[in-house]
Amino acid sequence: MLGLKLLTDPRWANIAESNLEEILTDHAWCEQKAAANVMYLIVNNSEHLDLIQKLAEIAIEEMQHFEQVLAIISQRGYTLGRERKDDYVGQLMKFAKKDGSRNTSFIDRLLFSAMIEARSCERFRVLYQNIADKDLAKFYYDLMVSEATHYTTFLGFARKYTIDVDVDKRWAEWLEYEGELIQSYGKSEAIHG
Repeated sequence: MLGLKLLTDPRWANIAESNLEEILTDHAWCEQKAAANVMYLIVNNSEHLDLIQKLAEIAIEEMQHFEQVLAIISQRGYTLGRERKDDYVGQLMKFAKKDGSRNTSFIDRLLFSAMIEARSCERFRVLYQNIADKDLAKFYYDLMVSEATHYTTFLGFARKYTIDVDVDKRWAEWLEYEGELIQSYGKSEAIHG
């Protein structure tokens, strides 16, 4: 369903599980950044009422995920470390079109968002299916479902609001780029790492 070109090696879950404090800290900051990205879309596209209403729901949900991860960190006696740089997301951002029409930039930001949600969904599936901790496995199952919904929402809005972008063609380009990019990741205790 996600169309990703390269799936995560299930052994990545072992890397993640070997340092839960690190993966949970990284995950918390990913949720905060996801909420900030959604707020960026709201602020810059407020003329689309249905978009901002749905994205407001997603922003709240992303911050609820942040709170949930914080609760897990606290319950386990861990410390939320400093914000982590997400090189994967930085590389995706470089691929996003920032020139051209306002609509082109808007659509590419929606596709950028869909791409991150698709990969996060896939990574949460790997965690859900492969970690021994049953409580965390259930948590990641729930997040997998949520990320899948976010992915389809962003893609749907890109298709709805395009003026000058062939969304299916551009999405195929995103998938190809991400498929090449992700080959360098999957070796660290980071959601996208």
